Formats: sequence, C-alpha cells, structure tokens
Amino acid sequence: MRTQDAGHRAAAVAAIADRDYRRAGDEYTRAGWRVLSDPRDGIEPFAPDEKGWVGDGLQYLATSAVCYRVAGQETRATRRGVEGVAVAKDLVNGLEHPVQHACLNEFVADFRTVAGLDGVEAAYREAETAYRDAGSAVDSPQTWGTTPLFEAAATLIQQVARGPANGEIELPWEDLHGADPDDPGSFLAQRAVVKRQRFPSLIEQVIDDGFLATPRGTTEYDTDHHRCPHCGSTDVNWVAESVVCLRCSRPTAETS
Repeated sequence: MRTQDAGHRAAAVAAIADRDYRRAGDEYTRAGWRVLSDPRDGIEPFAPDEKGWVGDGLQYLATSAVCYRVAGQETRATRRGVEGVAVAKDLVNGLEHPVQHACLNEFVADFRTVAGLDGVEAAYREAETAYRDAGSAVDSPQTWGTTPLFEAAATLIQQVARGPANGEIELPWEDLHGADPDDPGSFLAQRAVVKRQRFPSLIEQVIDDGFLATPRGTTEYDTDHHRCPHCGSTDVNWVAESVVCLRCSRPTAETS
C-alpha cells in the first residue's frame, strides 16, 4: 500500500507523459499536500514514525518544483521550494531519530536545488554533517536507507537522471551510499555528497532539454506487444497507472 495521494500522483505521471509539465506540477503539488495531511491509515504527519511515510509528500512537492521549472513557471517553482524547506524543517518535531533529522536536512537541500534557491552547497554539507553525527545511533544503515523516508529522498534525483540517460537507471541505490556499512555515518552521508556534486547540474540539464522523464516502474525490454509511436522503441515502463515508453516517457501503443 502506498501513501494516500488520492490519485494525484498517477495524474501527475500521466501529465508528464503528455509533456504537460505545468499540469504535472499542479498534480504533484496536490499529491504532496494530500500525503502530508494524512499519509496513511493510522499514521499522523506530526507523530513519531520510524518509517517516515511523510517522505512521499515531501518528494511530490519537490517533484512539482522541477515540473514547474521545466514548464517555465519559475515563480511557482520558487514557492514550492520555500514551502518545502519550511515543511521539512517543521517535520523534525515529529520524527524522532537523529538519522531521520539528517534525512530531513537532505530534503531541505533538495528543495533548494530543485527550486533554484541559494544555499544549496551549504545545505548539503549540513546534511552530510548531520548524517555523520547520527552514525553512532544507527545499527543498520541499509535498513534506514530503505525506509520510505529515505527512499523518497532518493527517488527524485533518480527520476531526474533518467532523462539524460535515455531512460536507464543512472543513479542506483548503491551509488548514493558509501562502500562500508560498518561506518554508518559515512555510509549515509554519501547521499548528500553525491547530490551536492550531481543534482544541481542534472536539474539544469532537464530544464535546458525541456524534458523530465517519468519515474521508473516495472519495465520490459524489446517487447513484441508495445511500440512507441513517437520514437519507435519497444521498451516499456509501467508506472502509476500509465504505460509509457522507457526511452522518451511518452504514452506507448499496444501492438496486435
């Protein structure tokens, strides 16, 4: 079961497939607000939650800012960034573990990045320090790294990186984390290091290209049942109720 976005995430993905990035930004905004207000049955946004389901809401708001920038709606992107920074900082009052606080710091840096705000490098360095400081309280960094909060913080940069990589996974989970899980602080701090080094340029590239890929869902290569009418690819991506081309993220067509 995903978080309760009332179908707005699926609508946002469909809008990306239609290259209607302003509508995608609106739908991601609505998905973010919806999840932040009521993440899942029995989960409150301001209560302790070791899974961190509110992360989906933050991710959707951040994605909306990218969509608005691709659509040339800079003012709306700025507002989403400012809003996201404030929400991420406020959620520290609910989530209890210091490593979750470090992840929220990572989200603050992400919002600064996607919205084109200042202070990006300093924000990622602050998140890196927070991860290192939280390391002594972490038994299994791999477990934390696969909770909904942390996965949500990894999803957007992976989505943004897909466009320049012809739809492939350019930044797998392993590349976002350190090599030694026995050093939890450094293992998780690598997330902030990689983002500081790569995320701003990736954002600028998708803006310059005017193309944001859909998220990657279930994929199949070289099919005999779908062909993209736009680029001719037979590689398919099933994501959020949409069936799109793995390569160009446009709706693909079923063949007989």
